[in-house]
Amino acid sequence: MSSVHPAAASVTALPSPVDGGEVTPGFASLSPDDFKAAFRQHPAGVSVITADDGSGPVGLTATSVFSVSAEPPLLVFSVSSLSSSAPTITASDTVVVHLLGSEQLHIAKLCATSGIDRFADTSIWDRLPTGEPYFTGNGVWIRGRIVNRMEAGTSTVIAVHALESSVSQALTEAPADPVRTESAAAAPASATPAFSPSFDGAPLVYHNRTWHRLDANSQIDG
Repeated sequence: MSSVHPAAASVTALPSPVDGGEVTPGFASLSPDDFKAAFRQHPAGVSVITADDGSGPVGLTATSVFSVSAEPPLLVFSVSSLSSSAPTITASDTVVVHLLGSEQLHIAKLCATSGIDRFADTSIWDRLPTGEPYFTGNGVWIRGRIVNRMEAGTSTVIAVHALESSVSQALTEAPADPVRTESAAAAPASATPAFSPSFDGAPLVYHNRTWHRLDANSQIDG
């Protein structure tokens, strides 16, 4: 089970142009509606983040996940303070980031729906040997340790050091079992959990308030 990381006690605050609801002199601020309209034209891959700080599993659908560095392997995502999953995710030591394919649309919708028990169906999730909850039918997931948290407006930006990953062999044109890689400090490979292959390799994308499937038909020759 995940525990509270020491970094949780020291959260970096991002300087903000807004103070007490008024724009600070010297900053020109785009309106929220204009800002949202601009980003509706920017497609993003869909991920689900799961965690458990000891109070029970939570899951969050996010389009903010992106890689930062390969050496060391770092990724970043943000979580809104309005999300019911925010307290658990920000307090956790480790998280699992699922990079969703189009066949996992139901998982994306599940973890984007408010007011429900996202883990009521025990047939679609399990726990890793290290304790974190994860969805078993996903093609790609990365388990990582939270190494930094930064407050930004009404959200918290979270940096994660990747510790291990599982990638469906369907994505590498190999047999059906998943490939799982991990650091020397992680759980032994013999502890690899069962995997339910249901990943066809077509990423799930969110654009202009709608879900999309990214496949070969979307490729542009350049």
